[in-house]
Amino acid sequence: MPLTRREFTKQSALTAAGVALTGAVGALATAPGALAEDTERHGNEAPGYGPLIPDRAGMLALPAGFTYRVLTRSGVTQLETGEFTPGKHDGTATFEGPRGVTLLVVNHELKGERAKVAHPVPLTEGLVYDPAAPGGCTVVESHRSGEVAQWVGIAGTVQNCAGGTTPWGTWLTCEETEDKAGRNGLTKDHGYVFEVDPYDRRANRDPRPVKALGRYAHEAVVVDPKRGHLYLTEDADTPNGLLYRWVPPHGFKHGRGRLGTLADDAGVLQAAKCFDSGGRFVDDLARATRIGTVYGVDWAEVPDRDARAVSVRRQFGDGEVTRGRKLEGMWWGDGGVYIVSSYAREESPEQHDGQVWFYDPRRRTLTLKVLLGVNPDPSKDGAYDGPDNITVSPYGGLIIAEDGEGVQHLIGATDGGRTYPIARNEFNVGTDDDPDYSEFAGVVFSPDGRTLYASIQTPGIMFAITGPWKRQGGRH
Repeated sequence: MPLTRREFTKQSALTAAGVALTGAVGALATAPGALAEDTERHGNEAPGYGPLIPDRAGMLALPAGFTYRVLTRSGVTQLETGEFTPGKHDGTATFEGPRGVTLLVVNHELKGERAKVAHPVPLTEGLVYDPAAPGGCTVVESHRSGEVAQWVGIAGTVQNCAGGTTPWGTWLTCEETEDKAGRNGLTKDHGYVFEVDPYDRRANRDPRPVKALGRYAHEAVVVDPKRGHLYLTEDADTPNGLLYRWVPPHGFKHGRGRLGTLADDAGVLQAAKCFDSGGRFVDDLARATRIGTVYGVDWAEVPDRDARAVSVRRQFGDGEVTRGRKLEGMWWGDGGVYIVSSYAREESPEQHDGQVWFYDPRRRTLTLKVLLGVNPDPSKDGAYDGPDNITVSPYGGLIIAEDGEGVQHLIGATDGGRTYPIARNEFNVGTDDDPDYSEFAGVVFSPDGRTLYASIQTPGIMFAITGPWKRQGGRH
């Protein structure tokens, strides 16, 4: 049953338009400069772990007491079959393995002609969707002893960007593309979601896309463990992308490998349509310029989810759906979905350098938790821009991978609205005169919460970060 504008307006009547319905919502981060203001209000005790210390090895700057270990590095470390680790590390998930082993599934955001990619995902027999495609996933087995093993989870896919874990212990990897057969030599259509099982290699054989989830420039996906809905983001423009929800068919039971049994048109794929507390339609998420803004959400059914003739996002006219530029990472936590919009520029009604929203499926509301103003000088350390991959921290708040311009960080954000750096990328892929620092990606904690994994996307280096983790401040 949809949440009507009248119902939303009624429950919002006691507040100003766009302000939280039930008081303070606990903003997680703010525009550049707000951290200093917050410290002034709440005393000199800053959140986080102190200043970042430059790394003599030129990899990661970390706070005092923290260390890192390189697990995989494209073109350097090897898979168990002898091929080099593929490049362009992206979305990552962790799973508890036997005898203290941590299993990680790692996306490789590789695109274009396979022959032109330096280190594509190897075409392991039985695990290939399209032999002309360079992307896919690897599975990394990290032992307490320091030993690391790697193998292919899926190959022959394109631009595997983010994705999401499932409650039944698998990884959903997302293709951020709309390329069809014939483009870049591809032999099959792309732009789908695939399931990868880190525990059972046989389950990954003969991969097939979950076409019920649609074909578009997928970014991330999460599963509502209570209702069975899947939420998905689309990283696209002209026009801007959409937030999707897939509702399973009546009687469908989730479980290991069950998504692969679905018919291509199973369930219902929908796109979000938002309205403010006055019942006014919201055309783009960038309209929200205040932390705590709350929108009601309806869902409009996608006419042709496989986009046979027209891209899914172009199947809706003005006034039918709400759009957002650079809809990126997602993570399930606190009974709902954290959703990132990395930035908005001229293609959007308002400009920003990052939003994080929280969708509450029970109340059917979308609340703005993080808002980063446009960073005036990304080359200088101290301000943040371009949030991308995201995870909920076992120590409170969020950990965000920065994918902006200039300096790149891993950022912590407390429930009380204070931000702090966890790491800074010091691996220069440019020159001394024109430095270039790649984005962070694949931020995720180990199952026991002791290790934070993250990657520098280019050339593709995965780190295991450990240190004196502690609970971060809550709401004030």
